[in-house]
Amino acid sequence: ERSRSIYDIASEVRAHISRGVKEVTLLGQTVEAYGKDQPPISHNSKHADLYDLMASIHDVPGLSRIRALTSYPPDMTDRILEGMAELPKVCEAYSLPVQSGDDEILTKMRRGYNIKEFVNRVEKVRHLMPDAGISTDIIVGSPGETDAQFQNTLKLITELRFDKVHVATYSERPGTFAARFQPDDVSATEKHDRLQAIEETQRKIALEINQNLMGKVVEVLVEHSKSGNTSKENRLTGRTRSNKLVHFNGPAETTKIGMMVMVKITTTGAWSLQGQQVPSPINVRN
Repeated sequence: ERSRSIYDIASEVRAHISRGVKEVTLLGQTVEAYGKDQPPISHNSKHADLYDLMASIHDVPGLSRIRALTSYPPDMTDRILEGMAELPKVCEAYSLPVQSGDDEILTKMRRGYNIKEFVNRVEKVRHLMPDAGISTDIIVGSPGETDAQFQNTLKLITELRFDKVHVATYSERPGTFAARFQPDDVSATEKHDRLQAIEETQRKIALEINQNLMGKVVEVLVEHSKSGNTSKENRLTGRTRSNKLVHFNGPAETTKIGMMVMVKITTTGAWSLQGQQVPSPINVRN
């Protein structure tokens, strides 16, 4: 693993902001591993970390939101999570792949954590950020996965209630450890059925979570715009701080891509929300 220097990343962020960017995403395969090869910023750490990086760019004028992905439980230290929760521009959104809800399968995958450790990190995030949106990734039908092991995954999803689940069926990838040493022994039919079960369970959970936003006013960063039903309104799309997709109507003359606006939610679905733009009651972050 190699980390770019904080100075280098901060310089790039300032360059993007100067061109009108409002939101930046700090991207790493395991983003909380950032900085292990960088000199320490504070006296109480052995090296720089993701919190140090976020703090260094937080006050760049014009920057409204900071995101990061993808998270990996063993690297999600309390220092990083607590620091992120203290920075107002850091969005309450986490991509935290679990891959399976069964410890034996996680060991075969060589994931480096167990379910208890994963749940602990989810609970820590929700303690610090009660409104956090958490997505995860699941692979069904991995080598040797029994029905009982799959049921453990289904149970985990039901108990943790993620905002979004990205699910895929296992397929061999040449050169990997699994392809060389773990026979692909779950049938295509079983894989399909398990995927469908995950998707249907998650659809119900996501709908229930999103229904809690009915009638509420949320902050949305406008990402797309097209003509609406009238010449005075555009049909706009953006995301909340917790990464919810929102479609809404707004004034054509005054609402543009890149603006931060307030939207009242009028319709909820499992995968997106709909609403109507309202006057901003507060000064949104800038």
